[in-house]
Amino acid sequence: MTRLMVSILGAAAAAFSAAPTTAAEQCAPRADMIKALGEKFRENPTALGVVNPNVIVEVFVSDQGTWTILASDTRGQSCVVSVGEGWESAMTKAALPGT
Repeated sequence: MTRLMVSILGAAAAAFSAAPTTAAEQCAPRADMIKALGEKFRENPTALGVVNPNVIVEVFVSDQGTWTILASDTRGQSCVVSVGEGWESAMTKAALPGT
């Protein structure tokens, strides 16, 4: 799990330091990205984390299991870090007597 988080955070940082042609293909204003994820893929925000004072990482997931990870900066620019299918949310159940 730690390696996955390090990889995601590294990719988020790289997304904002990528060459302009690469970044332009994967980046857009955050409002446009969120709208597109909702309309095209029915993905909704599920989780977020702070990378540093200038960047947050957000996970968007659909009921069908598609997912997208975005890195967003304080200027309102978002870049796709990764996408995929088969998302499963981990469910934590308390150990209660009789269950």
